[in-house]
Amino acid sequence: MQFRQQALAKLQSPEELDLPVRLARPQGWLVLSVTLVAMAAASVWTVTGSVSTTVSAPAVLTHGRGSYVLQSPVAGQVTAVLAEQGEQLPADAPVLRVRTAEGESVVRAVSAGRVTALAASVGQIVATGADLAAVEKVTDAGAPLYATVYVPARNAASIPVDAVVDLTVQTVPAQSYGVLRGHVQSVDATPQSARQIGAFLGDSQLGGQLTRDGRPVAVLVRLDRAPDTRSGYRWSTSDGPPHPLVSMTLADGSIHLADQRPVDWLLP
Repeated sequence: MQFRQQALAKLQSPEELDLPVRLARPQGWLVLSVTLVAMAAASVWTVTGSVSTTVSAPAVLTHGRGSYVLQSPVAGQVTAVLAEQGEQLPADAPVLRVRTAEGESVVRAVSAGRVTALAASVGQIVATGADLAAVEKVTDAGAPLYATVYVPARNAASIPVDAVVDLTVQTVPAQSYGVLRGHVQSVDATPQSARQIGAFLGDSQLGGQLTRDGRPVAVLVRLDRAPDTRSGYRWSTSDGPPHPLVSMTLADGSIHLADQRPVDWLLP
């Protein structure tokens, strides 16, 4: 009976057709507006936006021309070390003296360069062909440094010349002084073996480390110069480290590839 009375009362009441109909609450309109704006922004970004990708790989700072390993031409005992590590030597400069069965022999530098490592000491017995020293091929101590980044072979084809490179130098705290800036100068055409890398760097052990995951491709990076900094190169901070850089310093390189569209549109 109660429901019948409610139904009769509804039939006797006006239809209230003149009152506006509320389709949504204000909170709902706000959520809908924000959603539409976000969808519009995402659509614009998929058409005009880009994604920057990077290739990261180990790197070594050198003077660009590489090094050579000075080997003993004779067998005998080292009686004197005539050069020091870090010393700049002219071509044919004496490096060590070795006593042989026929007398003493002087081992000389093959070409001008800087001694980066000495593998022999006084009293050591050396065989013919033994590694005695590593000499970097640089004639001027003030020659500019380069970075050689050893990237995986599968990534080499995607690296353009003049691409931006950030280098985290192992001897420079990045938290305090930032990263070293540079640009790609050239990309080798073929992967390199451990022996090739070791010969270029004058360090066979380092060549083995850089080829542990396969033969990499060498990417030569020219460092951006900044005469007003202590190192002479440009850093992500204003000043960089308070000391100069030296060759054969290890680093981690990050090569910025060309920006890519997030969505590839397929048109009929």
